[in-house]
Amino acid sequence: MADVRYIKKDEETIPKVALWAMFSLVLVVLFSVTMVRVFDVPAVATPPASPIKAEVPLYIYGQQSGAVRVLDQNGTVLAEMTGEKGGFISGVARVIERERARAGMTMDAPVHVIWRENNRLSLLDPQTGWQADLMGFGADNSRAFANLVAKAMKGN
Repeated sequence: MADVRYIKKDEETIPKVALWAMFSLVLVVLFSVTMVRVFDVPAVATPPASPIKAEVPLYIYGQQSGAVRVLDQNGTVLAEMTGEKGGFISGVARVIERERARAGMTMDAPVHVIWRENNRLSLLDPQTGWQADLMGFGADNSRAFANLVAKAMKGN
């Protein structure tokens, strides 16, 4: 009969130093967040406040393919892009659709592109309260919405 031997493998464990470091990091983060909330520390990374220069309502309809259609308040088509060209505007349409679906809102209301005197653009969905400063997504993406605002204002 063959001699059978069992070889006990070393257990794979996390080193105690790494475990204590992770635990300490979690405690530091929880403590920091608690202090910020208790002492009502203002947000630091907010865009500078500036008066509104123009506010343009836009209807943005996105499709699963990435295609997107943008209309002004009169129903005039400002942009109709295929899935390859939809890019950032299509991504914003998906975010708006997701936020509205989560809130149980209809998809047929406009979003507002707000142009401020400091030339910053922001997007606001009045139905859900979702908003985004478009400069945070880069100049090209902000320019895509600036072109839509220019077309909408030219038509009015």
